[in-house]
Amino acid sequence: MFRIFVNNIPFSVTSGELRELFVKHGAVQSVNLLTDQYTDKPRGCAIVEMVLEKEGKAAIGALDGYEMYGRLLAVGEAEERGTLGSRGTGKREKRW
Repeated sequence: MFRIFVNNIPFSVTSGELRELFVKHGAVQSVNLLTDQYTDKPRGCAIVEMVLEKEGKAAIGALDGYEMYGRLLAVGEAEERGTLGSRGTGKREKRW
């Protein structure tokens, strides 16, 4: 599976619309629109899983900067959650 992170998605977009956009570039395994955990409102980003890496990279090249309902999509390869470094780990750095 090749995971793609899509940002700056219009809040009105459905997972079906996003799937239609990506399926033009290859087989899509899943589309997960991310929502706020407390309000359940869309966060304007999604994870798209494509079957083949080659097709996923082609989709990134074609759709990064694509205008969707007046917003430019930011499309790139999704990073694993553990690669954020010290951000989000609960550890705080001393500032003095």
